[in-house]
Amino acid sequence: MSDLESRKVIVIGAGPGGYAAAFRAADFGMHVTLIDQSPNPGGVCLYRGCIPSKALLHAAKIIEDTKQAASIGLSFGKPKINLNQLRTWKTSVVERLTGGLGVLAKQRKVMFVQGTAVFESSNSVKVTKPDRSKEIFKFDHAILAVGSRSIRLTGAPDDLWDSTKALALEEVPETLLIVGGGYIGLELGSVYANLGSRVTVVEMLPQVMTGADRDLVSVFLKKAEGMFEAIYTQTKVDNIQFCERKYKVRFSSQRQNLNDKVFNQVLVSIGRKPNTDSVGLEKTKVRLNDNGFVRVNPNRQTDDPSIFAIGDITGGPLLAHKAAHEGKTAAESIAGKKAAFEPTVIPGIVYTNPEIAWCGLTETEAKAAGDKFKVAKFPWAASGRALTMGVTNGITKLVIDPDTERILGVGLAGTGAGELISEGALAVEMAALASDISFTIHPHPTLSETIMEAADVFYGTSTHIFRPRRS
Repeated sequence: MSDLESRKVIVIGAGPGGYAAAFRAADFGMHVTLIDQSPNPGGVCLYRGCIPSKALLHAAKIIEDTKQAASIGLSFGKPKINLNQLRTWKTSVVERLTGGLGVLAKQRKVMFVQGTAVFESSNSVKVTKPDRSKEIFKFDHAILAVGSRSIRLTGAPDDLWDSTKALALEEVPETLLIVGGGYIGLELGSVYANLGSRVTVVEMLPQVMTGADRDLVSVFLKKAEGMFEAIYTQTKVDNIQFCERKYKVRFSSQRQNLNDKVFNQVLVSIGRKPNTDSVGLEKTKVRLNDNGFVRVNPNRQTDDPSIFAIGDITGGPLLAHKAAHEGKTAAESIAGKKAAFEPTVIPGIVYTNPEIAWCGLTETEAKAAGDKFKVAKFPWAASGRALTMGVTNGITKLVIDPDTERILGVGLAGTGAGELISEGALAVEMAALASDISFTIHPHPTLSETIMEAADVFYGTSTHIFRPRRS
């Protein structure tokens, strides 16, 4: 038996980071145990997050598309929504994916244990199984991937919705308040608005989608004017009271005077916090930083040499694709490979309609840092493909170093932006120049051409819009 084959690795948490780590460790031949509370791998992302929300967003987009079709001469009746069937379809998508991961775990000889794990020491965990039986597992290395949970609104009633309750799709409330204008709140707000709720969004910061450039966000806001009842920024919820089967909400706003309003339901989406308080870290050498996240080095190793940590509990963008790459890094480090999680870029996407996506340096960040940069924009109104799709309000923008011509950042707003951003992420990661994008032949007619044309705008040579040629 080789050294790797005798090495016992336990992965706690089977979300996208956890199962990616477990599968990669198993590929090296290590003895891997994957522990999670759910019956199959998948974690919050597949069971109660990314996947069910995207399924519902797809349904919402179909409803939107039927409404917009009238402008091109295609009329449909008002959609008849079968909530039970929609919920069943969403659940079937989740079950298919999580069941498939269960099969993959068996194929890789990963031992999957359903239960809750708590550290007993730096080399053992106690697992409580669904039948309340307990078992001690010893390990050489552990990878902690227990994720995060929604932050509750202080002093608010206990039965308010969080993202999990909203995704359960038990009802479509007549009126719905979304507290928090981040990607989760806006995505779920879009779903319920299309299903028939009158949706209001409140955000305490100056703009929704914090982190994205204002010009990208404005593309969404133009569409949101006809979809949401209202979006209030620089506004806080001071008090929520349950009265006569409704919620009476008091606001305070820096921008306007708002009277108390009444809603059938309230969804709180004000952020997430790491699940570091219930896994027994006090019995290990693992340490937290000042923000409550687990401290890790580039290998994802904690202050305890035998324990690695990945995903939401380590801070940074709380994104599934970040966690998955961290998981692979941790597994490779345990296997003795040279590995470090040092990405140049981690793309972000808001799956509203239109989608917003960005990666690398934003224009806002470049201005704040005083960096020297140029922005090249290509409006989708000049895109043949966008015209044929009726989505001409989109924007593609590049943030470029004017001296080296290197692509520093990419931003997109429009249909399919989440699919298009990967080219931008590759460009930033590989230190591509604007000329590399410009010289790459993009198929016509496609929305991907807008990335090439934005690079051409930088040089003043765009075919479909006129800009003075760059000297």
